[in-house]
Amino acid sequence: MIQPSNRLRFLSIIVFFFALILVGKLYFVQVVQSQTYKQKAEHQYVAGANYFDRGSIFFSAKDGSEVPAASLKTGFILSINPEILSKNGADLQAVYEKLNAIVPLDKTSFLSHAGKTSDPYEELATKLPKEIADKIQTLDIPGVSVFEEKWRVYPGLSMAAHTIGFMGYKGDEYAGRYGLERFYEPVLARSGDDAFVNFFAEIFSDIKKSVTEGQSLEGDIVTTIEPTVESFLEQDLEKVNNQYHSEFTGGIVIDPKTGEIYAMALTPTFDPNTPQNERNSAVFRNKFVEDRYEMGSIIKALTMSIGLDSGAVTPKTTFNDPGCITLNKKTFCNYDGESHGSNLKMQVILDKSLNTGATFVEQQVGNKLFGDYMLRFGLGSTTAIDLPNEGNSLVANLRKGGDLEYAQASFGQGIALTPITTVRALSVLANGGTLITPHLVKEIDYKIGAKKNINYPKGEQVISPATSEEISRMLTEVVDTALKNGQVRLANYSVAAKTGTAQLADPTGGYYTDRYLHSFFGYFPSYDPHFLIFLYTYYPKNVQYASETLTDTFIDMTKFLINYYNIPPDREAPPPPTVHL
Repeated sequence: MIQPSNRLRFLSIIVFFFALILVGKLYFVQVVQSQTYKQKAEHQYVAGANYFDRGSIFFSAKDGSEVPAASLKTGFILSINPEILSKNGADLQAVYEKLNAIVPLDKTSFLSHAGKTSDPYEELATKLPKEIADKIQTLDIPGVSVFEEKWRVYPGLSMAAHTIGFMGYKGDEYAGRYGLERFYEPVLARSGDDAFVNFFAEIFSDIKKSVTEGQSLEGDIVTTIEPTVESFLEQDLEKVNNQYHSEFTGGIVIDPKTGEIYAMALTPTFDPNTPQNERNSAVFRNKFVEDRYEMGSIIKALTMSIGLDSGAVTPKTTFNDPGCITLNKKTFCNYDGESHGSNLKMQVILDKSLNTGATFVEQQVGNKLFGDYMLRFGLGSTTAIDLPNEGNSLVANLRKGGDLEYAQASFGQGIALTPITTVRALSVLANGGTLITPHLVKEIDYKIGAKKNINYPKGEQVISPATSEEISRMLTEVVDTALKNGQVRLANYSVAAKTGTAQLADPTGGYYTDRYLHSFFGYFPSYDPHFLIFLYTYYPKNVQYASETLTDTFIDMTKFLINYYNIPPDREAPPPPTVHL
């Protein structure tokens, strides 16, 4: 039998916890969400007014500060109640003149709105500054109202527009439609007062699972995008696109070890503040995750790493270059259609970007093992990047192709990859051999005050650290001696890189002979990379090779990042040549 004193103590505990819950709820309602409820109360009796609230998106500056990428701006709506104006016998001409003296209004439009005497609400102007709203309120005209409104703004204008995305209507629903705005809709959207209820569930939840399942996770998101790096990349890409009249040009700057994306840019771009001004909605498409391309010779770096890792070749292995090879009754050649000699070491394949050399390595590895390796690089799966509409690459030739298809894949033709899949695969070469998860958001700041860092686990070991180091050495040799004949070599910094030029597929069959996709990737310092840069430009005019279009941009970005992040040198400059008199 329970003693009365114990029963009283038990009831007291229940009452205490119940009171604690009520106090907590009152705190969230009256303090944390006071502004929210105030705005709702102001608007609940106004016909046609829409309450709007949404979380913010931030860039991350080098110094750790947060720079607004998407936020809310506050202004005021001017409205009239024609029903009240009519009942009070208001002189509409006089009302118009008083209002027009403060905020310019079209007279015909004003009289048309005011003439709807059975309508309690008509908007005359929106997004008015506070000083204008205050002047209107001092008029104290019955039937004329001013109330607060909020709307989405993108302070950086077109900066990282394809990454950030924007808001839009789908039917009656106003929500994120592209980019991070769409992917993190469950975080950014505001559903009202469920933050208190969901607090503990949110803090301890799996963010990726929660976002994809549409659970409420209200907060702001902090991206990995560094605004100065993004701006510099965008300017360089625009120069390339304008100089060569390309259809479009894109670039990514990523940490190949962690998957953090510092910059992701496409040109032509758009201003998410005014998406309605774009005539063609195709400009909103994020080609990095949605579109697929045959990447060309940058894939030779993957092929060489497979040859080294499998033991099929070593740097000292030699081959005889025939210039052209015929497989399955189809002939393909080197870029110049010429043989480059016999007893060539593997380095020459990368230096001169030989299709026949890449084919030699693939044949030494064997079709089945080569295909398995390429798929382990993640070419056959999505990356799980936090952007919507990520598409699969087209790599059927790596699973069931013949000798020709595997040979073509070895030099980047016959398989079509999304750029982000390509970046993930190339990062394996740089980071010691593991897959990463490319990502754009690193932290969620909940509106109730808590923060959550998003962790991205280390992926599969694709090649050994020793192979990663060896392919990095070979790609560094490309920059030091072969790329523009060594003219872009950085004396105190090791830089690993490779160019790529791929013929564009003709929809009617085969390939265009005069249309190309140029690609370029590189990372530095070669043996402990801070950054990997990926660039590509689609159908540049009056130029044939990526070494011509993208080398200077890559070196420009490399030097900028070295200086901006004060990266220390990793090698000594060679001594000056001896001058014999």
